[in-house]
Amino acid sequence: MRATRAIIRLDHFLGNLRAIQGHIGQGRRICVPVKADAYGHGAVAIARASLSAGVYCLSVAKVPEGVILREAGIDAPILLFSQPLPAEIPEIIKNRLTPLVSDGEFAAMLDQAASAAGIRLPVHLKIDTGMGRMGCSAADAPVLAAHIAACAALDYAGTATHFAAADSAAPDDRAYTERQIACFKEALAGIRAAGLDPGIVHAANSGAIILHPESWFDMVRPGILLYGYRMGSGDRCSDDAPLRVEPVMELRTNVVFIRELQKGETISYGRTWAAPQDTVIAVLPVGYADGLPRLASNQWQAVIGGKTYPLVGRICMDQCMVDLGPNPEVQRWDEAVIFGGPAPSAAELAQRIGTIPYEITCNINKRVPRVYQEDRGLGTGD
Repeated sequence: MRATRAIIRLDHFLGNLRAIQGHIGQGRRICVPVKADAYGHGAVAIARASLSAGVYCLSVAKVPEGVILREAGIDAPILLFSQPLPAEIPEIIKNRLTPLVSDGEFAAMLDQAASAAGIRLPVHLKIDTGMGRMGCSAADAPVLAAHIAACAALDYAGTATHFAAADSAAPDDRAYTERQIACFKEALAGIRAAGLDPGIVHAANSGAIILHPESWFDMVRPGILLYGYRMGSGDRCSDDAPLRVEPVMELRTNVVFIRELQKGETISYGRTWAAPQDTVIAVLPVGYADGLPRLASNQWQAVIGGKTYPLVGRICMDQCMVDLGPNPEVQRWDEAVIFGGPAPSAAELAQRIGTIPYEITCNINKRVPRVYQEDRGLGTGD
């Protein structure tokens, strides 16, 4: 086991899932996004934990992400959010993925391939209500829905949209999301007026789960909320009781070297930090190739033995340095926590360097082993 590892608190993940289920009510389904290796938490382990807790389906962004889940023996429905290439359609068919369809051309390609394979492929219609990305227009939705329903080898199984600013409580953003919801409802009404069943209707992401209960429909798609982070400001539940979630990932490592530094001596590339006094430096074997952002150089800290010490000098590809002060209590091989657990969370690190917690957890590199824990101190590697 490497010194640097990501501790994945499955008990926190399942607690977050229960909190969301309790908030939206038992009658609605949950789709758990496990794209980008479950936001860096490990797609297979998170998928298994989700399904054991009664989650209806999973979602991915790329075809190979779905293939990994199938090869791991996961048999639940898997939604495919992003637009694949035509050459990937055979893998969609083989692995029984459920793609989102935004246009008639792609629907026809899927229909032809599914027909040749002798199967009926479930698909969900994607409607663009203001994200400006994938999806047909709300006005075109009934026509595309009819086209999908007429395809001999396609099963029109659901209808979806995606919100652009649902995580924001700012009045303009709330109004924009409300317009998106209204637009989606109008499109659904048009589909039903055409005599079609829109299937499972879903729209709500993490922000909408918190701020827009009218968007919950048949199923919700909590992303970052499941992994322990809330986005936006003032994002309280509709009854003014906060939806509490706990971060799932902790980044931990160990002190591998300790050295003395004289006043005025510098640390790391570019000599961006000089010792203000005689001090002691600890070296940690974690760097930007592991996912610790280089932008955090001279701006972050590590918790060692319950005390906080600043990271100093530029973060290197594989290592970083901590100023222990002139009379340290830290010893070689002691554990150091970069974020999570006793240290500030990935959300605080993200805020410090001007990004979002998604980027912090997703960027924790594959070379960092994941250690899955149900309770503190009880873990298994994956």
